[in-house]
Amino acid sequence: MKSHRSHLIDVDSGMQTGAQAPRDAVRKATITSESNTRVRYSPCPMVNPSSAPPADPSDPSSPSGLDRLRSWAPGLALGAAVATAGFALKWSDLPGVSTLSPLMLAILVGMAVRNTVGRPDAARPGLAFALRAPLRLGIVLLGLQVTLAEILGIGVAGLALLAFALVSTFLFTVWLGERLGVSPGLTQLIAAGTGICGASAIVATNTVVRDSDESVAYALATVTLFGTIAMFAYPVLGGWLPLSDRGYGLWTGASVHEVAQVVAAGFARGQETGEFSTVAKLARVLMLAPLVLLLGAWMARRNRDTAGEARPPMPWFVFGFVGMVLLAGTGWIPEAMRAQAAFATQMLLALALAAVGLETDIRRLVAQGWRPMALGALATAWIAASTLALTLLWDR
Repeated sequence: MKSHRSHLIDVDSGMQTGAQAPRDAVRKATITSESNTRVRYSPCPMVNPSSAPPADPSDPSSPSGLDRLRSWAPGLALGAAVATAGFALKWSDLPGVSTLSPLMLAILVGMAVRNTVGRPDAARPGLAFALRAPLRLGIVLLGLQVTLAEILGIGVAGLALLAFALVSTFLFTVWLGERLGVSPGLTQLIAAGTGICGASAIVATNTVVRDSDESVAYALATVTLFGTIAMFAYPVLGGWLPLSDRGYGLWTGASVHEVAQVVAAGFARGQETGEFSTVAKLARVLMLAPLVLLLGAWMARRNRDTAGEARPPMPWFVFGFVGMVLLAGTGWIPEAMRAQAAFATQMLLALALAAVGLETDIRRLVAQGWRPMALGALATAWIAASTLALTLLWDR
């Protein structure tokens, strides 16, 4: 039987090794003028029957897929346990603790575990995975919480006010962060968390900013602290201000950080106010999509200008978020299923934030200093004051 092995020709000596190929065979060769160059050619384009296609890494049944699942298991189990502890604390009656969202509690529990007991090295691959697929899926499902009809019910003026709150707060925070000497990545995370929707915006924005876990934890600490202060202060301030119920709801939804904080502050004034403030807040959540896309495009352009890299950190999951918003508006999704999706969203995001907490070293967090905290306070003051002034005009 004749062999299909390729033949080697030594260009200098003109001597052929191996079996003689047919004269009419198709030969493919690349010959250079260098000495001692060997040229490989084949009489016909054949596939080596002994070679097998590489295993698909996305296929869990392949050996590589199974190896990945095994490497992820310890970290995912640890992150799920921490996220569950966050929900348990949320459902407890502990004073002060139950007012925090399960996302905030998940990162706090994770940080406590990391900086006391420690994080096993075997958990690192799974925790890194938790910051990718579960996080992106959670952001996608977040789109089912709002419909376009609900957003349009706010009115053109109200939507313009919400857009101003986002754009002005982001630009003001970035401008002030440069002057305070806060790192650009941490500044952008604080700007996104303050301007849009707290923890969800921070972790989504970090998919393109790609800052450290300590920066994410610090940004989350700022929105938790000042959002909680606003949650208790707004009902008191609202009683002193000449605002209608809808005006107070718009101001609350336009400026308080977390959805849970908005719900608490809004429903403190009544059912109608709470519902309107929640819709206004979800309209801000919808603005997460264009912000992350624009920020990703800007980061890609900056990388090309500074390092010659053309690869953009495109957050494709944002398109899934928009798709879920459109799907929710069709009426095909029952309210019970939307409620289940909301709980699944909280679980997935809590898992991602538990991973952030488990990777956060408090010593590095403290090393950031007081300037980022001051930046978060001033950014909160900006969005509260500017939206209040516009809401007073809107409410006339």
